[in-house]
Amino acid sequence: MIEKEKKYVRDFLDFDAIIFDCDGTLVDTMPLHYAAWSAVLERYDLAFSEERFFQMGGISTEKTAAILAREKGVVLDAKAVAGEKDARFLLDLHQVKPIERVVKYARDAYPHRPLAVATGASRKCAELELRQAGILDLFKVIVTAEDVKNHKPSPDVYLEAALRLGVRPERCLAFDDTPIGLQAARDAGMLAVDVVELIYART
Repeated sequence: MIEKEKKYVRDFLDFDAIIFDCDGTLVDTMPLHYAAWSAVLERYDLAFSEERFFQMGGISTEKTAAILAREKGVVLDAKAVAGEKDARFLLDLHQVKPIERVVKYARDAYPHRPLAVATGASRKCAELELRQAGILDLFKVIVTAEDVKNHKPSPDVYLEAALRLGVRPERCLAFDDTPIGLQAARDAGMLAVDVVELIYART
């Protein structure tokens, strides 16, 4: 285990709760989500580059659809498009796998601290992904796009998770994989761990 990982394993014992993003943090789903977006948006003649997709990681599905349509001057029902995209994604649900290095933190912390998920995904997608990865039962609280008005980079989803856990935000450790998600966690007053650094760190 690298020294940075040892530090974070120690750190979670210094906090009262641990909150995780879902896609790209706990489960390896980002390529599947991009494939689903590409298939659906093609029908609306909307381009969505892979680079832009990752830049917008953490933003809710419905808000992403609305932003893309507004930028191109296209009129569409963002909620309906989000539903289409989620339905297309779920066709590939069997391919969802856990991100083992991050899931190890969750499993290590589970006996000692309450865990939550704070995600911009729909509840249906988040719960099915976590169940497919075999980790749904680790989480006491799951906060999704349906549960807050303002989504990442707003801190609301992290604040709501802390509230439901009954823990002050500054006593929570957060794990996220995107700049938008990390900003949301830090604006909530939490110490935020960039899991990309952990996933690609040399052991």
